[in-house]
Amino acid sequence: MYQDLAGKTAIVTGASKGIGKGIAERFGKEQMNVVVDYHTDQEGAEDTVASIVASGGNAVAVEADVATEEGIQKLMAAAIDQYGKLDVLVNNAGFSKSEPSEELSLENWQRVLDVNLTGAFIASREAIRHMLENSGTGCILNITSVHQTIPKVNNAHYAVTKSGLKMLTETMALEYAERGIRINAIAPGTINTPANPAEEADPEEKKKTLEKIPMKKIGHPEQIAAAAAWLVSSEADYVTGTTLFVDGGMTLYPSQLK
Repeated sequence: MYQDLAGKTAIVTGASKGIGKGIAERFGKEQMNVVVDYHTDQEGAEDTVASIVASGGNAVAVEADVATEEGIQKLMAAAIDQYGKLDVLVNNAGFSKSEPSEELSLENWQRVLDVNLTGAFIASREAIRHMLENSGTGCILNITSVHQTIPKVNNAHYAVTKSGLKMLTETMALEYAERGIRINAIAPGTINTPANPAEEADPEEKKKTLEKIPMKKIGHPEQIAAAAAWLVSSEADYVTGTTLFVDGGMTLYPSQLK
C-alpha cells in the first residue's frame, strides 16, 4: 500500500470490467476517491463502486462516452463536484473487433480510434488543464498493450491506436515533466478478462497462447492494478514517459528460442 495515495481522486475510464475494474478496485484499497466510468455496463460499474467502498475508498459511477468531449467533461465534473479535485487519470477504455484490413469499414476504423486514442487525448488534455490550474501536479496513466510494439493481424485499427497511445504518452510526458505532471503507460500482455477469457479458452487455443508467453501463464487484472498503483504513487516520482510492460515476457519474442 502507498500511504500518499490516500484521499487522492482518480478517474478510471472503462472501469466496469476487466483491467479498468481491477485498477479502480486497487485504488479503493489505497483509500482513494474513484470516478468509475462506464458506457453500457451499469451493473458492472455499480459492482466496482461497491467493491471500492467496501475496501474503505470512495466511489461514484458515471456513464460517459469517452470518445466525446461531452463525455470527458461529464467525468471531470463528477470528480470536481464529488471530491473537489483530480489527481490521477487512467485512460483505460478501449476495444477492438478483429477484421481483415480489406474488410475493415471506415466507420469501424474511426470508432476504435475515437475511443482508444482520441478519447485518451481529450481526457489527458482536460486533466492537464485542471492540474495546472490547481495543484500543479498529477499523474496520467495510459493503458496500452504489447501491440504498441507487436503487430496484431486483423486488428490494424487496434494496433495503430496502441502505438499512437505510446507516442502520446511520451510526447505529453516530455511536454509537462518540468511542470510537475507525470505521464506513463502500462502495456499488458494476455490478461484474463471478460473481453478476453484466456483462461477459459479451448485447450488448443490456450496452448497456442501460452507458447507466446515465456512465463507460460496468463495474467490477471490485479497484476496490472499493482503496477498502476506504484506508477501513480510517490515511490515512482522519478518515472515519466515510460511504458511498463506487464506481459510475462511476451515482448521478448519467445519464438526466438526455437
